[in-house]
Amino acid sequence: MNEFLNLLSDVWNSGLFGISLGPIISSIFTIIVALLLRGFVINVVISFLTKLSEKSESTLDDQILESLKKPLGYIPITIALYVCTLILPLQGIVLEIATNIVKASIIFTLFSALANSVKPIFQALATSSWLTPSMQMWLERASRAIVWIIGIAIILDIFGIQIGPLVAGLGLFSVAVALGAQDFFKNLIAGILVIGENRFQPGDRIEVPGQLHGIVETIGFRSTVIRTFDTAPMIIPNAQLSDVKIINHGEMKNRRINWRINLLYSTTKPQLEKICQDVKGYISNSRDFIVNDDLQPVVKVVELGASSIDVMIVAFCEPVGFADFNQIKENLIFNIMDIVESNETEFAYPSTSLYVESLPEK
Repeated sequence: MNEFLNLLSDVWNSGLFGISLGPIISSIFTIIVALLLRGFVINVVISFLTKLSEKSESTLDDQILESLKKPLGYIPITIALYVCTLILPLQGIVLEIATNIVKASIIFTLFSALANSVKPIFQALATSSWLTPSMQMWLERASRAIVWIIGIAIILDIFGIQIGPLVAGLGLFSVAVALGAQDFFKNLIAGILVIGENRFQPGDRIEVPGQLHGIVETIGFRSTVIRTFDTAPMIIPNAQLSDVKIINHGEMKNRRINWRINLLYSTTKPQLEKICQDVKGYISNSRDFIVNDDLQPVVKVVELGASSIDVMIVAFCEPVGFADFNQIKENLIFNIMDIVESNETEFAYPSTSLYVESLPEK
């Protein structure tokens, strides 16, 4: 029995890498406790800060607190790592590495909190008229990237890795990459121009005549995603969108109907005048259309066509969506049909009259 106890004592004292099992088990226990306390620490800290933020009318502090939940979970782990350096009898280079790991963990926690705070800050700035949704997305991504680049640079410096030679090496590498990635940078610059010129934003309905028509979903660094009306996403390089004429229906101040209806030549002048009067009256009295000093409806006889008397109809409505606009047009068509029918005439269609001067004798 004594031999077994002596053997157990030797194993306990020899441990691992000359460190007895006592400090090792204590360190493992500390880390496990830290992992278990993550949720508790997050709830306690967030609850305390939430009570303080309730005094503020702004929602920015609430959004920042929500974004800090994950970084707060790193705090118990960082403290546990520091406690482990105190428990374990580390010396020399091992102690230096362990200390650097704790420092790196602190930097990672701080910059993780900063990176997560970027999104709510830019969401708060979105109320500014100069900051469009696309600019917000790009600036948010760029800011997060800058925060993490600075954080990684500090961590590398903690471990004694010189950043200068690394940056120089990356410079040569970037030149080589740039030569093989000209299209990427072309699309990147085109995307910046699209956003800078505010040509369109996510949610806008845009049209490239004869090529595409759909809703802009996202404007990325390289390409733009447009959801066409058959619900299929179309991914287009930004360079292509910067070099074509684009109709942005999302920026319309109003929508216009510009039609011509063709009436029979047998239609009399009083009938034409009554039809024009009734159609204009419907447009002026309908809630579907805008009628003011600048946007007056036009219903006029404009041309004697090859096979019809042509009446021009111009009307304006609010910049409603695709489905609502079609409904407005349908209502107008049905009313025009009723007005034409009530005035006892008909619509004309292209026709050709053949006059025979004489017939061959039998």
